[in-house]
Amino acid sequence: MNAEEITRALFTAIESMDMDTMGSYLTDDFTFSGPVPEPISGEQWLGLQRQMSAAFPDWSFNLSDVQVTGNVARTTHQITGTHTGDLDLSALGLPVVPATGKAIKLPVEHADLTVEGGKVVRLRADVPADGGIPGLLQQLGVEMPPPPG
Repeated sequence: MNAEEITRALFTAIESMDMDTMGSYLTDDFTFSGPVPEPISGEQWLGLQRQMSAAFPDWSFNLSDVQVTGNVARTTHQITGTHTGDLDLSALGLPVVPATGKAIKLPVEHADLTVEGGKVVRLRADVPADGGIPGLLQQLGVEMPPPPG
C-alpha cells in the first residue's frame, strides 16, 4: 500500500472504531502532535481515539482530500460528531465531560502523515485557533482549565 492508501485506510479504521486495524498501521515509535498539549505515543493516541469514539459514536473526519509528496500524505478533513457519551480526557490532564447531546463541527483541518515501511510513523495536525481539543470543549460549553504552574 502507498501513503495515500494507508492514510485512507487509517481514517476508515478510526471511523469504524476498529482499534486493532488502527494499531496495525502505526509504527512502534509513532507520535501524534497538534491538537494535544504535548506529542503523544501511539498507545496514547489509540486511547484518545477510543475515548472520542465512546463519547461521539458518530465521530467522523469527513476526509475530503489526500495529497502525497514523497512519503508524506497531507489530508484535508473536518471532524464532526454528536456527544452522547462521557468524554474522558483524564489522560490529557483534563476533566471527564458528561454527555451533552450536542453536535460538534470543528473547523477544517489539515494533517501530515509520514509513512515509512508501510506504516505511519508520525501524524501531525495543523489545528486552527478554534479547533482541536480546546475547540471541541468550547463547542460543548466546557471551559479549558488553566495551564498548570
